[in-house]
Amino acid sequence: MSIGILGKKLGMSQFFDDQGRAVPVTLIEAGPCRITQMKTSDTDGYSAVQIGFGETREKLVNKPLKGHLSKSGQDFLRYLKEYRVDDLEGLQLGASITVGNFEVGEKVDVSGDTMGRGFSGYQKRHGFSRGPMSHGSKNHREPGSTGAGTTPGRIYPGKRMAGRYGGKKVTTRGLKILKVDNERNLLVVKGSVPGKPGSLLNIRPANRVGAMPSKGGK
Repeated sequence: MSIGILGKKLGMSQFFDDQGRAVPVTLIEAGPCRITQMKTSDTDGYSAVQIGFGETREKLVNKPLKGHLSKSGQDFLRYLKEYRVDDLEGLQLGASITVGNFEVGEKVDVSGDTMGRGFSGYQKRHGFSRGPMSHGSKNHREPGSTGAGTTPGRIYPGKRMAGRYGGKKVTTRGLKILKVDNERNLLVVKGSVPGKPGSLLNIRPANRVGAMPSKGGK
């Protein structure tokens, strides 16, 4: 399979392998997705497939998107994602993409937005050690010195300080598929993936051999 699939993180659990060992896994409800657009080198300059996932209410879809989805005969979809492909053979507009395109033992890359933690301090965001807690110290969770005085008289860009933490796109690579449930559109992958339960995930075949473990948009 050359393209991926969109899904929703359900949460984590454990899976028992053939030797009875408990393995931490993530449950992902993936698809079914529909092919909403096919791009070719002649019409768009490159070959790609766009898929849609997640039904939504009509009132939440604007007119341009309604017209776009009507060309493929699709209902009102919430998320769209494009995948570049080398060949469009075997793909058809309006066709369904399901977890059946994945196999047990296959490795995938999973992308998603990490859990947002808001404005966080130095210890939580960067793992800094705290200051002393006794002898009259008032520097418990403060930053301490942040830079020189007269020269350069400023803080260099990139200085690790308090700020917004989380809510960034992260890709976990080389996760092994342990189970595929076609009836429930379920993928069971070894390890953890970005995001909290209910968040959107982009699952695609690992882009390199032997990859080590590390809101999809429109």
